[in-house]
Amino acid sequence: MFSGTVKAIDPLGSAYKFQDYFAAFHLDFLEPLALPLAILLCTAEFMAGFSVLTGYRQKTGIWGVMILMLIFTPLTLVLAITNPVSDCGCFGDAIHLTNWQTFGKNIVLLIFVLISFSGRKSFKSPSDPAKEWVHITIVMALFVGFSLLNLKYLPLLDFLPYKAGTNIPENMRIPEGKPTDEYSTTFIYEKDGSEKEFTLENYPADDSTWKFVDQKSVLVKKGYQPPIHDFSITTREGEDITERILNEEGYTLLMISKKLEDARRVNLEKGFELGIHCLTEGAGFYVVTASGSDMLGDYSNGLTFCTGDETTLKTIVRANPGYLLLKGGTITGKWSWADVPSHDQFTLYFSDPQAGLFNNKSPVLFVYTGGLSALVLILLIISFIRRNKGSV
Repeated sequence: MFSGTVKAIDPLGSAYKFQDYFAAFHLDFLEPLALPLAILLCTAEFMAGFSVLTGYRQKTGIWGVMILMLIFTPLTLVLAITNPVSDCGCFGDAIHLTNWQTFGKNIVLLIFVLISFSGRKSFKSPSDPAKEWVHITIVMALFVGFSLLNLKYLPLLDFLPYKAGTNIPENMRIPEGKPTDEYSTTFIYEKDGSEKEFTLENYPADDSTWKFVDQKSVLVKKGYQPPIHDFSITTREGEDITERILNEEGYTLLMISKKLEDARRVNLEKGFELGIHCLTEGAGFYVVTASGSDMLGDYSNGLTFCTGDETTLKTIVRANPGYLLLKGGTITGKWSWADVPSHDQFTLYFSDPQAGLFNNKSPVLFVYTGGLSALVLILLIISFIRRNKGSV
């Protein structure tokens, strides 16, 4: 249930992980199925755990858990051996495990699953099957809705490094004393038609008969990597304006679209109108995208279009387009296209330098989550009471 929940909180992140797997195993033709599969997987995990825990259709739930373990345990062994993707994504971005840690975790869980599976016939249902299926269906439908709301708005819980309140420059620094990357450097020289490799200690620096050909550097030991290490914004003319944006004392709104061509035109137009409003209010505004120069040429609306790394843009905000409000390099607001504040709200915000963080979480998502959590808790309590009465 935990694994399914953290995936449902960030379904787009789970979809990106599916895309990584498809690319690693040369199954790129499956990429359009990444998001549906992400929602299907998190729902299957949550419902299997819910069924086992509550007792509603418990035997079916145990079968579901068993099937999931039989699929993913061998898969995680293959991932641990080949290491095509560094993080399996079992717990989304909430908890990162290496592939070997994931395989070990699955082996431990498999022991308990086998015990439950072997004794499944002794489990008794807390109510009649028809009512149990109704409960299961309602919870499953609401859980899928929970995933879709997190997809429309930003994730309920932000496990990414670019959360509201984060100071980007501080999170890009390597603290004093932390280890840096260590490389092994090899120099290739040529003499009399033959090439030879040398190290930094024995290369022929004073022998002019050797001619330098190439240099190779191999990472020997990975050093400390700050939480944010790839934030970079470049204008269409090739000027790096990252430092300028991060050092801006006033407010700067970034409209982030990983690919302009993948976003709905109406949402882009809404963002462009907001950008013009921000500029008239004295705030900075930049459109940051990974789209190519050919695509950028289609937009000539007086706004500043910049480029950034697509993976980084996906990490910054799980929306297309999404918005990041900065002041002095600190993230003071973060929204998706669905709940970005109105022009009037931005006007008030820009005029009050003491304003706190914007409420960047949709109230719809909060209320829905509360209702779903309450329903699951009530069903757990009812199931517990009924099973205890039956045992007495």
